[in-house]
Amino acid sequence: MKAMVFAAGLGTRLRPLTGDRPKALVTLAGQTLLQIALARLRAFGIAEVIVNVHHFADRIVDYLAANRNFGMRIEISREDTLLDTGGGLKQAAWFFLESGRDEPFLVHNVDVLSTIDLAHMLRFHRQRAALATLAVQQRKTSRALLFDAEDRLVRRAAPDRFAPHAATPALDPLAFSGIHVISPRIFARLDEQGAFSIIEAYLRLAAAGEPILAFRADGARWRDLGRPEQLAEAEREVAAGIFAPL
Repeated sequence: MKAMVFAAGLGTRLRPLTGDRPKALVTLAGQTLLQIALARLRAFGIAEVIVNVHHFADRIVDYLAANRNFGMRIEISREDTLLDTGGGLKQAAWFFLESGRDEPFLVHNVDVLSTIDLAHMLRFHRQRAALATLAVQQRKTSRALLFDAEDRLVRRAAPDRFAPHAATPALDPLAFSGIHVISPRIFARLDEQGAFSIIEAYLRLAAAGEPILAFRADGARWRDLGRPEQLAEAEREVAAGIFAPL
């Protein structure tokens, strides 16, 4: 199995920490966010990863070279202009299509920390023959996605609709975790060009009847690492053993 780490963002929410480095090289508990993400993937058995880069791109390339790619095959997808999540994934299509097999792959944001069961998520994706499977949780968010009783993506929720009682009774508003399992079949269906959001592409595909599914990970720990105060909270959680030592 292969994976992609989204690491090309400007990291504006992490300023001033990203004033002289990409967010992928910001540290948590003595390790960079990129190192933590790669270790998580490696523990899951993934040895081939592509990382998209833009902001301070050469620093990431040099960092990986200095650490001998942490014993993995790591390819770099350079974005001269930011392509957003969908455009970034589409540019990296060659990496997932080179084997010619329909082997699912994992996509992981560099700035999230979780205990989500990736093996269970992969089994769910395969059993349901999904085009894409999104790890989701029932938690407060301004960007909830609505899923039906069969776990299929339907549409976005209104910005203030993140609680079950505030949604259509038959639809669950769930928060996306930044972790997905995707079939390479998706690349033939991504008609969008240039920079675009993968979530917007998922919504279009779901409306066309494609199986874009929710993997419920409500019991797992999850932390957004996109802001300095969130990093500080994650440091305390690691120290307290809420997250395993990194």
